[in-house]
Amino acid sequence: MLNKNLNKILILDFGSQYTQLIARRIRALGVYSEIYLFDVDPQKIRAFEPAGIILSGGPESVYASHHTRAPDCVFTLGCPVLGICYGMQTMAKQLGGMVSAHTHKEFGEMAVKILHPSVLTQNLTAETQVWMSHGDQVTQLPAGFITLAESQNTPIALCGDLARHFYGVQFHPEVTHTQEGQILLHNFVRTICQCPNTWTPDSMIHNALLKIQSQVGTDQVLLGLSGGVDSSVLALLLHKAIPTQLHCIFVDTGLLRQDEGDQVMQAFSQFGLSIERIQASERFYTALKGVIDPEQKRKIIGRVFIEVFDAASQKHPNIQWLAQGTIYPDVIESAGKASGGKGHVIKSHHNVGGLPDHMKLQVLEPLRMLFKDEVRAMGLALGLPTSLIQRHPFPGPGLGVRILGEVTPDYAQRLRQADAIFLEVLRAHHWYDRVSQAFAVYLPVKSVGVKGDQRAYEDVIALRAVQTTDFMTAHFAELPHALLREASHRIVNEVPHISRVVYDITGKPPATIEWE
Repeated sequence: MLNKNLNKILILDFGSQYTQLIARRIRALGVYSEIYLFDVDPQKIRAFEPAGIILSGGPESVYASHHTRAPDCVFTLGCPVLGICYGMQTMAKQLGGMVSAHTHKEFGEMAVKILHPSVLTQNLTAETQVWMSHGDQVTQLPAGFITLAESQNTPIALCGDLARHFYGVQFHPEVTHTQEGQILLHNFVRTICQCPNTWTPDSMIHNALLKIQSQVGTDQVLLGLSGGVDSSVLALLLHKAIPTQLHCIFVDTGLLRQDEGDQVMQAFSQFGLSIERIQASERFYTALKGVIDPEQKRKIIGRVFIEVFDAASQKHPNIQWLAQGTIYPDVIESAGKASGGKGHVIKSHHNVGGLPDHMKLQVLEPLRMLFKDEVRAMGLALGLPTSLIQRHPFPGPGLGVRILGEVTPDYAQRLRQADAIFLEVLRAHHWYDRVSQAFAVYLPVKSVGVKGDQRAYEDVIALRAVQTTDFMTAHFAELPHALLREASHRIVNEVPHISRVVYDITGKPPATIEWE
């Protein structure tokens, strides 16, 4: 449980692709936020004791659906409410206003003109650029509401009942395309809801420690330490919370980056953690033989990973918990929505697949509700070195999902070399810290090349580098041609059986950051 003195913002999700961004923007203001589905039991809303409620956007039309609506208690709790896009529309309709389809739909950047000063719009410029994405709009306001802003095609772009602190915005303040969106959210969360800046790395650590100690009690905990940011922060967090009850196991799957195994063991020896290293690469390669479907590969890697832990746990008969470094984006992409899994599955994560029935361990996930940058901030506050914390993310299944098609030891070794060269070149050109994630991908296609005046018919490596603030959306990094040229030249000349290197310039969406 969170500290009861911590002011919280509740976000009700109506299916918007941006709902998780709302949560992240609120937390960036130093205020804890959490997401529930719109049809959550009203008792859960009351129990949450929100300082304010935000209604997200969504794909529905309020006049076409009688079911996609906010619980009535939202408007009777006495706390401020902010409706965003669909959230504004359902609030208006539920409180007696009217919403209609409009001939002039708005998608993309638009200018919004402030018509009436209010606490919500303070410090905004008189005309500000926002991101619109709607076909319907509010055509008649409920009693007590006034229009606060308009756009060219939307007469009611922002509205409010200033007495009850109910506000609606037809645009999306949470996306970066809305230039002053964070100012508007600050006005709502910090000024209107009067939430102080209490969601800090220290408070995250404090609450996580309390939760771990409350859940675990005197039980013993087994942790799979991969050396990635998430598991590394989790290891130190658990070590701080239950130092004598933690048992760390590092599984060398054969799917790690170059020299990663030795680096992991060396990095954590200074913290006094007891780590057992298990070499299990042959077991993983055998299980993956002939498998090309990415979802099947992820499930196999997750299953074998759990089996290794199952066997390792037999050496510790008193183990009751298996700790995992699951974070919010893992849950979001596995379930479609962080708050209930009613969306489409994009890809499953081995961290969130659960345990087999025969394995008698409970799952401990202290980082489950945190975003990646929050985990990094916690790690720095816990004393982990910057070099480890600022490492680029690495998927739980490792190179297994960066080798497209069948996974073999030879392919893994070639990919390891290519990936190491790419990262080395990025560092040499001072670009490693300017991108959020960079890696190489092994493609199961042959390409004709020329090596030593002879025809070569060999494999292809793809390079990927993205820039993002939240990992929910991302842009490809516009790397200098000289950097790409050097990386390509070195990979083709230093990695055997590679004849071509390509660079991925696809954003997220439509692509995911990883290829599989």
